[in-house]
Amino acid sequence: MEKSISDIRADLQAAADQLLPDFIRTYEKDERVGVKALITQANKRIERLGKERERTFAMTSFERKYGEFSAICGIDEVGRGPLAGPVVACAVILPKDQEILYLNDSKKLSPKKRQELYEVITKAAIGYGIGMASPQKIDEINILQATYEAMRNALQNLSIIPDILLNDAVSIPQVSIRQVPIIGGDAKSVSIAAASIVAKVTRDRLMEEYDKIMPEYGFAANKGYGTAEHIAALKQYGASPIHRKSFITKFI
Repeated sequence: MEKSISDIRADLQAAADQLLPDFIRTYEKDERVGVKALITQANKRIERLGKERERTFAMTSFERKYGEFSAICGIDEVGRGPLAGPVVACAVILPKDQEILYLNDSKKLSPKKRQELYEVITKAAIGYGIGMASPQKIDEINILQATYEAMRNALQNLSIIPDILLNDAVSIPQVSIRQVPIIGGDAKSVSIAAASIVAKVTRDRLMEEYDKIMPEYGFAANKGYGTAEHIAALKQYGASPIHRKSFITKFI
């Protein structure tokens, strides 16, 4: 019995990228117009996949440049700008022989894609560490120094000592490991992009938990950033325990 077009469409939607050639071989002789359209879709997916592999390979240029090092660590932070919540850093060491597609600056990815990649990265990583600096620490030592502290904490929480650090733009004080600051590194290095994604998802999940305790500020939606709604709530309710006092002086 001939398979229905709707069933074939479901097969295509369910097919993993590596199985697309098998899908095409199975159905390429089917003369039905609907099936031919699905074959065209499959070929376009393969074409997009090829372009993504090229883009991802280009993002390994620094990892290849420093390929003599055995443990290359990408490090990045999120949360410098919000009015509330911690700054969060991640240090991650990816395996050299594993391709992880769609890595990019976390800000360029949808929340769904970030969540998917978070699971892939944390399972594939040789090691990763998270570091944070609290709102109180940010107020005490300023956001830049707090960011450095979060990065050092992330490195301390790694199970492996890296040979070299690929950093997003900064050089971290009080760290003896060789560092390579890369401006815009989260869009140029797979290691830094992976760190950016894990840090972003970690911080977002934390802010969503804070939202359950203090729903009036809308932390689940704004993640602590100074949206109009957040500022209005700040003026109405005052500062919460996780607000950065040094960031909100012009609002309350």
